[in-house]
Amino acid sequence: MKYLKPIIISITVLSLLGLGLVAGTYFYIKADLPSIEVLKDVRLQTPMRIYTQDGKLISQYGVKRRIPLVLSEVPPQLIHAVIATEDSRFYQHPGIDPIGMMRALVNLVLTGEKGQGGSTLTMQLARDFFLTRDKTYIRKIREIIIAWHMEQLLSKDEILELYLNKVELGHRAFGFGAAAQVYYGKTVNELNLAQIATIAGLPQAPSVLNPISRPDRAIVRRRIVLMRMLDEGYISQAEFESANNAPITAKKHGAEIELDAPYLADQIYNEMIALYGKDEAETGGYQVYATVPSDLQIAAQKALRRNLHDYDERHGYRGPLQQLWVSGTETSLKSEVKAANEHSNAWSEQQMLELLNNYPTYETLHAAIVTKVNAQDITVFDKNGQYRTIDWEGLDWARPFINDNKQGPDPKLASDIVQAGALILIRQREDDAHWQIAQYPQASSAIVALNPHNGAVQSVVGGYSFYQSQFNRATQAKRQVGSNIKPFIYSAALDHGYTLASIINDAPITQWEAGTGTAWRPENSPAEYDGPIRLRVALTKSKNVVSVRLVRALGLDTVRRHLTRFGFSLGDIPNDETVSLGSGSHTPLEIVTAMATIANGGFLIQPYFIQRIEDDYGKKLWEANPAYACDPCEIAAVKEERDLSQSLSDADIEALLAAELSGKTNNSPKDLPPKRQAPRVISAENAYLVAEMMRSAVQINGSWDNRGTGWRTALLLRRDDLAGKTGTTNDVRDTWFSGFTPDLVATTWVGFDDSNRRLGRASRNQNLVNKNPQKFNYIGNAMAETESGAVAAQPAWIRFMQIALNGVTEHQLPMPTDLVTVRIDKNSGKLTNRTDKTSMFEYFVEGSQPQIFVTESEIIESKNSEQNSKAEEEIF
Repeated sequence: MKYLKPIIISITVLSLLGLGLVAGTYFYIKADLPSIEVLKDVRLQTPMRIYTQDGKLISQYGVKRRIPLVLSEVPPQLIHAVIATEDSRFYQHPGIDPIGMMRALVNLVLTGEKGQGGSTLTMQLARDFFLTRDKTYIRKIREIIIAWHMEQLLSKDEILELYLNKVELGHRAFGFGAAAQVYYGKTVNELNLAQIATIAGLPQAPSVLNPISRPDRAIVRRRIVLMRMLDEGYISQAEFESANNAPITAKKHGAEIELDAPYLADQIYNEMIALYGKDEAETGGYQVYATVPSDLQIAAQKALRRNLHDYDERHGYRGPLQQLWVSGTETSLKSEVKAANEHSNAWSEQQMLELLNNYPTYETLHAAIVTKVNAQDITVFDKNGQYRTIDWEGLDWARPFINDNKQGPDPKLASDIVQAGALILIRQREDDAHWQIAQYPQASSAIVALNPHNGAVQSVVGGYSFYQSQFNRATQAKRQVGSNIKPFIYSAALDHGYTLASIINDAPITQWEAGTGTAWRPENSPAEYDGPIRLRVALTKSKNVVSVRLVRALGLDTVRRHLTRFGFSLGDIPNDETVSLGSGSHTPLEIVTAMATIANGGFLIQPYFIQRIEDDYGKKLWEANPAYACDPCEIAAVKEERDLSQSLSDADIEALLAAELSGKTNNSPKDLPPKRQAPRVISAENAYLVAEMMRSAVQINGSWDNRGTGWRTALLLRRDDLAGKTGTTNDVRDTWFSGFTPDLVATTWVGFDDSNRRLGRASRNQNLVNKNPQKFNYIGNAMAETESGAVAAQPAWIRFMQIALNGVTEHQLPMPTDLVTVRIDKNSGKLTNRTDKTSMFEYFVEGSQPQIFVTESEIIESKNSEQNSKAEEEIF
């Protein structure tokens, strides 16, 4: 006892001296301490989250995961657990707990070791915000000073809220909001007492006490937390016993991704990096909202994947991924089927599961092992340990792949396709969830859609799977565009005196090149020539030689300059006549932007992906201010603000708009935010006439022979507001389809990443034709054609539009006032008084309509020409 009293006195004196030293140091360095603004604005390093336009989470970027909470959102049990375990006197001390410090000092004297005791919540917060975890006396003094300072400037609740959001809790989770999600996939309010106690015990040592990697230690630590809560009177004995005996249920959960759209997320991520820099973008807690609605993104992804599977399946089955075991072989058909079912060399279920669970797959494809082969069905074992039957409907497409132009015979039996022991891929079809044998598509594709009024991207898919290839073909792949360039060339023709009724000679061309001793012979595809035809018909049928003649007539420089109006870079436009056939290379995003100019009446809009950016708490930091395709833009502003089109007729809208613009209503356009006007690059008349030709290109005009190259859009059952254009390069290496309504424009591309590989030709699969003879000519697996824009790319566009236009009222942009319609003769383009099938109404810019009537002799001559002759080759 005689030694104890001096020791206690010495410790007390030393403690008081220490406190005095700390207090003196505090006032000495007070001017250098962080201000209240800095303390309250300390960045929580919250990850960036990216959402669709309608608020569905598509991605999260950043090393640290954080879900910021306000104190009122935190359940009382979690607050009690943290305070009881980490700082039971939190609401009594001034940021420094003398009792805790005394305990730590005694431990130092008795053991000679520095422990973590004595740190209050405020001190822990000070260390995490401004200091390191180094266990030095200097750091401890600074920690005490900053904690004391924080207590002077912040309330206890503000300090506690910062702590709950800041503390590190393992697996990159910072704060209890993130920990609840990472360990349990729940919000903090959904946790039970056992789960609360588990994560409340993590601040001391997140890695050592982790319930995922060290459940044994987590159980011990959870008991300590529960005992502290019991000692402090926060829980009853019964609650203690129930939570203490509960099993550890933690397992790692990712972010709650509601829609997997990685190409879109990656595009926005890169834009945020460009705006803020990598560190700030990933830790600034930005909530980024895309312009893309979730339903259109889903539609585009499904359409692209289905279309690539259809293309791939038209060209045949390349066989199993691997043959794991081989059955005996015999010659007769019955013996072959029997042998295929022998399991003497088969793997055990455990062996199969081990392989399947480690085999990488992408998107909707699943690895499976064939365990049994019957006459016209197979049994497979998947990674879920389930046996599935793939019937003949899921097998009949799988004739052997020979090359891109040739397929083997249609299968008759399942054994023609696979044998037992084969490792294969299977998938569920999108339309009926029917399981079928599958393979990774070798071709690539892209889809991008825009709002033509302001450039807001409505969907973007850059390939079959981002996890297989991060290359975004929608925004990065410059590919030859083929006939997708023709609408812009025809626009140039309309700007230089041509009309939709102008006659151009659709006859073969041979251009002799004296310098090389060779001839250039551009050909139509197919190689059919109609002789003199109207401009509308030429675009409808995508006549290559007509496009060449237009470039020659207008002049190459004139055409190239006109193409730049649509946003194409002059350097990407070929400086020779091949520009007429689409030899230039552009990205799908560039093509869809150019098409938007035709769809919106002549304005060049700029595509954008981000609608707005918010901070952690939903405060708007930035919002897109796009230029609109409008003139005057005040009318567009009124219409958008009032959302009139959803409830009023067109006549009511126009009347109300006129009243608002004249100031006769309370909602004056002057009170609405101004809209920026996109530059007009072609006249409204020019845009309308090009769109009108493109409408013909997606219609069956009276007879099968007069159908446009994009006639398959008839599946959409819309008569007046669809327009489009196919595109195929001469060597069938790139295929396109671009089309639009007044409110949505979309482009699809299909080709191989290896630009030297041709898409080839698929012969008819009679199995599929017999199964659905009405459908095979339109869209699907059974087409018997050379792959072209209409065959390879357009089906994806159609499937996307089937969803995008569902429930959307059909309508057109109003016809410009400077246009007139007159009745013309279909063959000559001249005026006519006839009202039979030889005539039609055509659109003209006022003053450009024909002035001469067709004669009877011309009509007779035209009929004879159609019946008895073909256009002769013209040599230049």
